[in-house]
Amino acid sequence: MMKVSVQCESPLLQRSLELFLRGHLTSLRHCDLVIRDKNIRDLDHPTFVIGSYAGADLIKPFSKAELFHALTHRIGELKAVPAVKTLPEQSDEVGETPVSFEILEHHIEKLTREYQANIVKAIRAFYEK
Repeated sequence: MMKVSVQCESPLLQRSLELFLRGHLTSLRHCDLVIRDKNIRDLDHPTFVIGSYAGADLIKPFSKAELFHALTHRIGELKAVPAVKTLPEQSDEVGETPVSFEILEHHIEKLTREYQANIVKAIRAFYEK
């Protein structure tokens, strides 16, 4: 499960992110990623920048689904970095890079488990009436 900390100068953005990410929030000390609205790179914690300028990890305005997709993608990149460095390059053509579907497979498995849990919950609720 992703653990994030939110540190925004904008009180509106700060509160919106807190509502969107309820259940995923943690302290700065225990987080996987820090979400900010200013491009302040932290050497101790990976940063995810939300803004309305080029170079931001997520451009405003955004939806809750876009936020979760971008955060999942970013955390997947952070976790995949060591694995990518250890893979030998086996490309025959110049400019071809190896493709890893591990992140996509993990995301699909997670969505499938959530979907299954929701179906079971709905069926139990129907028959417990």
